[in-house]
Amino acid sequence: MDLRRVYGWSLLMGLTVLPALSVAAGKCERLVVTGSPDAPPYLWQDPQNPKHLIGASADLLQQVAGELGIKVELLYAGKRSQALDEVRSGRMDMLADASLTVSELDTLDYIHPPLLENDYLVWTRKDSTLVYNEAQDLHGHPGALSEKSRMTPAFGVFAEQQLTLARTPNLTQAFQKLLLGEVEFVLAGRYSGMAAAQTLNLANDLIARPQPIDKPGLFLAVSHNSACNDPWLRGQLAKKMTELPASGLTEAVLQRNIERWKAQLSQPQQQPVSTPKQ
Repeated sequence: MDLRRVYGWSLLMGLTVLPALSVAAGKCERLVVTGSPDAPPYLWQDPQNPKHLIGASADLLQQVAGELGIKVELLYAGKRSQALDEVRSGRMDMLADASLTVSELDTLDYIHPPLLENDYLVWTRKDSTLVYNEAQDLHGHPGALSEKSRMTPAFGVFAEQQLTLARTPNLTQAFQKLLLGEVEFVLAGRYSGMAAAQTLNLANDLIARPQPIDKPGLFLAVSHNSACNDPWLRGQLAKKMTELPASGLTEAVLQRNIERWKAQLSQPQQQPVSTPKQ
């Protein structure tokens, strides 16, 4: 056997494989990410630095990406529809709070499980006599929902067929209809409803029923047109999403960002602090 030939082939194979492994594990060193600019405590526009987004989704993604050796920049790209367009095109790599919709599967790769789950609760006035244990209990009772709400497709079908829901431009107007007695309940996210109630000084007037009516996920979604979209990245992110619920980090990050957002509301700002729309 010609050892020189064997050694030569081994060296050549090593030189070929090592760069490939390097690319697989480090192709993407920086992710440009965007999302909703008005969904505290998950994501909102930073009043101190309006070009950036902050919130629980941002903090969790920074934590996960840091463990993978990837830098993340959370940038404001306009309203939600504009942010989605930026990611679809590949000008930005990822959405941090994507709703799982069939129509977007042609343009986005969703990372499962979701980064966060957004529990939607039934909010009523404190003096309400409405009995609610399951979604069917709301049949025949007028309710309201922000048109910016992003529910699961299954619940959307149920609501269309079984519930009477007035769509309002934002959550503030939905709560106003509730206070005026125009509706008996409002469907709103656990944390966005809490934030809106505190913003409007309604925390003592409203209650949220504890049983969630819907639990849509907030997913990381990588653009098909992103140079960072490869099996290694998707696999590593999916692994981190699987580990996250057991870490105890999610709830702590959510609570920290609720307090962060409330503190910003209490301070004079050059840039208005986002009001929850969902």
